[in-house]
Amino acid sequence: MSDNRFDSIADQPFVPVVVGAHVGGYSLVRAFHEAYAVRSLVVTGATSWVVENSAILEVVSCPDAHDPDVLAETLLGSPFAELDQPKILLATSDSLVDVIALMRDRLDDSWKVPYVGAEPLARATRKHTFEEAAQAAGVTTPATTFLDLGDTAYDVSAAELPTEGYPLIVKPTAPAAWNRVSFEGQAKVHTVATEDELRDLVRRVQASGYRETLIVQDRIPGDDTGMRILTCYCDRDSRVRFASYGRTLIEEHSPGLLGVPAAILTGQNREIVDEAVRLLAELKWVGYANFDLKYDPRDGRTKFFELNPRLGRSNYYVTGTGFNPVRWYVDEYVHDSLPEEFELVESDTESVYSVVPVRTIKWALARHPDLWARTKRVIKAGGLRNPLHYRAERHPLRWAKILAAGVSYDRKLHQYYDPEAVYHPGGEPADSDLPRH
Repeated sequence: MSDNRFDSIADQPFVPVVVGAHVGGYSLVRAFHEAYAVRSLVVTGATSWVVENSAILEVVSCPDAHDPDVLAETLLGSPFAELDQPKILLATSDSLVDVIALMRDRLDDSWKVPYVGAEPLARATRKHTFEEAAQAAGVTTPATTFLDLGDTAYDVSAAELPTEGYPLIVKPTAPAAWNRVSFEGQAKVHTVATEDELRDLVRRVQASGYRETLIVQDRIPGDDTGMRILTCYCDRDSRVRFASYGRTLIEEHSPGLLGVPAAILTGQNREIVDEAVRLLAELKWVGYANFDLKYDPRDGRTKFFELNPRLGRSNYYVTGTGFNPVRWYVDEYVHDSLPEEFELVESDTESVYSVVPVRTIKWALARHPDLWARTKRVIKAGGLRNPLHYRAERHPLRWAKILAAGVSYDRKLHQYYDPEAVYHPGGEPADSDLPRH
């Protein structure tokens, strides 16, 4: 190879190729390194401190990974063209999964792409068709209305919109299309308090050029601790082999990352897993599915919000339980060694995934003393897992930036989040769906 940075990678039995350079991408890189001592190639247009000065990866520049033609040209070029061994191609966002679906046919058989085909992908990730599949599988979702902005003649002033149940959540059904437009106040998820606010938001979205469907959804009361996360692995026959469940302790609240778990207490909930098994069979899913859920204190049910077609940004919460998720990729796509007969494996280890300082978790859980006591006990027992705190990394500048990032997370959460304002008491014991040890 012309670039000696890749010499050691050329000798590996396989090469993880991760498209995207945020914490979720690094978490995948770390998972592969922990399990197999292999280094990864990270494909990105804009590098970040998360992947800089790392001993376990090399960065490959791609001018625009969200353009299928540009990404295909990058993956067909150097250093990938000189790597004959299997290459596992992984995306770090829903929109990048869409891009890979569009260009995967241009790659040869050395590329292993552990994602579902285009039709089930669209059905699962478009919120209106996900809702239909959930109903068919008997899976509970929040009350939902869909606004189709595909017609340029759509008149929001005359449109029939929800008149009660506010505040409501508003979000796009097509993340890739959403990312291509821009309007004042744009966020990943919007909350509207009145019908007038909803009409104003829809006007701005429509003016931006977004022509897909908007989802308007019941806002389940409660703070971040009501959120749940579930990650499942489906083999090529859409059978769920593995599941990992957790309870969110605090989410990110800066506009670009709203809703991403920043701290998770892992646990177990077989009832929710069984619902997911039915839904994934209905969707004919392949690969990882990452579900967002929320416990509703009004009726005592946990409701499925959406399916992310990949390992999520906070995927290290799975690795931190001792069940490394990338082993399923390697066993099925590299070694072809998944047994025909199996029992579903469900992680049951208590650990605390966190990218924020412990003091931030304590602050966020001030109104949940029982949950904080349990979280503190797990942390004191050695159960704290931060994906960025990896001993294989030795560069002092990297560690300085990791420490600075913790301070930044703490500052941003205090800026954008007020636990007192969203606290909703009652309805659920603090640890009702997590295992006791």
